[in-house]
Amino acid sequence: MYRRILVPLENSRTDVAILEHVKALATHCGASVVLIHVADGFVARNFHSLELRESEEMRADREYLERCAEQLEGAGLEADSILAGGDPAQEITKAAEAEQCDLIAMAVHGHGLVKDILFGSVANEVRHRTRIPVLCVRGGVLPTPHGSPAITSRPGTS
Repeated sequence: MYRRILVPLENSRTDVAILEHVKALATHCGASVVLIHVADGFVARNFHSLELRESEEMRADREYLERCAEQLEGAGLEADSILAGGDPAQEITKAAEAEQCDLIAMAVHGHGLVKDILFGSVANEVRHRTRIPVLCVRGGVLPTPHGSPAITSRPGTS
């Protein structure tokens, strides 16, 4: 069904849920996984245009991506990682096309309509920018062997 899955990560607790879902899905489909984190600090947004040095935050993000990829590889999956800088929705959709992904799997926070209207939702923007299917998984919820979700954090925390 799916051959290559792009997984945007935030370096937050919500990543646990999407990584577990994708690990199971990719194993079932025999798909490879591409992890992406979009750093959005000043250095990350201007890294190439101003020829800046990688910031400490970017180094930490790269190490986090590499650890996540190693965990997937340890589960028998092929995993690559990308550290991008700039607008998250734009960079995610650009990477999905460049990496020839046929699914984008994202964790969402479930803020609710009002907060999503006020602050925007990267997942919503991604789904409007791409023709690639987008799978959204609520952060903090993991699949269990019996199909019912297991909560990994208290509601309202992330």
